Amino acid sequence: MKPERDVNAARDERSEIEAVLAYHGADARAAIGTLLEDIKHLRRQLALTEGAMSRGMARGWRPSYDRD
Repeated sequence: MKPERDVNAARDERSEIEAVLAYHGADARAAIGTLLEDIKHLRRQLALTEGAMSRGMARGWRPSYDRD
């Protein structure tokens, strides 16, 4: 039996996926394209933030552009 938290998280993720597909009229290619553009935008924002952030502010932390 899965913990309730895991079941709720899976349900929330499915509803987010359904919302993205509904927004794009069930066109999966359009949904993927939009999500890829969002990724590019967020990577640019992360690069700008990294350049403006001092090492002392982040205590040596550096952002990762890829998931581990």
